[in-house]
Amino acid sequence: MSILIAGGGIAGLSLGLTLHQIGVPFRIFEAARELKPMGVGINLQPNAVRELLDLGLEAELDAIGVRTRQLGFYSKLGRTIWEEPRGTSAGYAWPQFSVHRGELQMLLYRALAERAGPECIETGARAAGFENTAGGAALLLADGRRVDGSLVIAADGIHSALRAQMVPEEGAPVWNGRILWRATARAPAFKGGAAMAMIGHDHLRLVAYPISAPDAAGRVAMNWIAEKSFDPSAPWRREDWNRPADINDFLPDFAEWRFGWIDVPALIRGAEVVYEYPMVDRDPLDSWTTGNVTLMGDAAHPTYPVGSNGASQAIVDARVIGARLLEHGVTAKALQAYEAELRPLTTAVGRANRAGSGPDGVLQRVEDLCGGNFRDIGEVIPQAELAAHAAKYKSIAGFSIEGLNARPPTIPTGARVS
Repeated sequence: MSILIAGGGIAGLSLGLTLHQIGVPFRIFEAARELKPMGVGINLQPNAVRELLDLGLEAELDAIGVRTRQLGFYSKLGRTIWEEPRGTSAGYAWPQFSVHRGELQMLLYRALAERAGPECIETGARAAGFENTAGGAALLLADGRRVDGSLVIAADGIHSALRAQMVPEEGAPVWNGRILWRATARAPAFKGGAAMAMIGHDHLRLVAYPISAPDAAGRVAMNWIAEKSFDPSAPWRREDWNRPADINDFLPDFAEWRFGWIDVPALIRGAEVVYEYPMVDRDPLDSWTTGNVTLMGDAAHPTYPVGSNGASQAIVDARVIGARLLEHGVTAKALQAYEAELRPLTTAVGRANRAGSGPDGVLQRVEDLCGGNFRDIGEVIPQAELAAHAAKYKSIAGFSIEGLNARPPTIPTGARVS
């Protein structure tokens, strides 16, 4: 009855914790030889935090992250377009967290190793493919090994080998012409602390939020993402994705972005190392499941990081898989039920993000209407329209306040697969 998981990132580890909780044997195969806290900051929406709290990880989350209280959108001149409370401040029963991605991954890894034993995760084991068998499915590893189980679940990210086998004609991820430079720096907290800021428009923007509590001087570890658009047909060092970057490639574009509450040039200069990423996604698939094999997380539905939804959805995927296993047993029917529930939702999110209908779409609209220069945003866009835009994305992504608060637990307390 064993489930084989390809990938030991946030998706795979969340699934391992869920399977351990409901009593399903599993093994995780991770390509890296050693798990290390890689990456930069991410946000976990209340729908995902709810699931992590149901796994008993509240104290651990508080130890590594910040309970986010506010999200704000600001023009390229630093003027306020829209501010809204987040997490429990907005009325959710669960908080939103800003955390370092690598620290979250290590938190999940430690919890899983303590609960299920470190032998449940094999490192240095890269997934290469799969086979459906008469009795289940086999995971094929790059070193030539074949591991048999009942189900195989691909949590091996946007470059998933298992997805490539399912959709061999797909090719590389789709780049939209935007480059992201990401880093952290010690900087003063802004907007009362525990606040996220999105500044600019589609062609040039900056996102910033703290991932630590303030020190005695009021300074935090501030995660920031600078973003700039290029011609998508132009080759932008595509062979060097995820490389350490030179801030001189983009710092001059932000030279005037000093707004009193945030000094963007100082923030950029304060980083010890900056990493460069393309903004990429993939076209939505018509199916995630082939027999006893399915996809989850970025292997299933990679999307632009504009709605703070990627890691959150991976965690939700894991919990819904667990719920459907409780309902249907360790069977292909459970995988089909999981896909039927979540593929329409993630497809809608991916398309909204591509179309500029994500929560940050308001930035470009203000730029188009007035160049970001206004005295009263209500004279540009009515407040009711701004509120409706923010609420619509939450509904699309599955974390509207009323809907989430009313939803019963994904995994009932004490539930086990028989």
